[in-house]
Amino acid sequence: MSSKKSRFNKEKTDKMKVISKFGAHEKDTGSPAVQVALLTERIKYLTNHLKSHKKDKHSRRGLLKLVGERRKLISYMERSSDDKVSVTKFLKQVGLD
Repeated sequence: MSSKKSRFNKEKTDKMKVISKFGAHEKDTGSPAVQVALLTERIKYLTNHLKSHKKDKHSRRGLLKLVGERRKLISYMERSSDDKVSVTKFLKQVGLD
């Protein structure tokens, strides 16, 4: 029986690169910035997957859930941060405008 995790979750090196770039330390996986960056990478992967598998409705639903989760985290970051400019810079760094 195969695992239900995507290829992105299995690739530790990709995940560790994102964590080292946006995290406070190498084991920082809980901060909102790291979570948004990881979700963005997973969303990019799923978007690419859905371009070649147009009828994969289950993956599309998962993609929509990830986008909603990322949106909630971004709004939390904007709400809790005193400096709105830093959040905007972070979103540009991740690839979101």
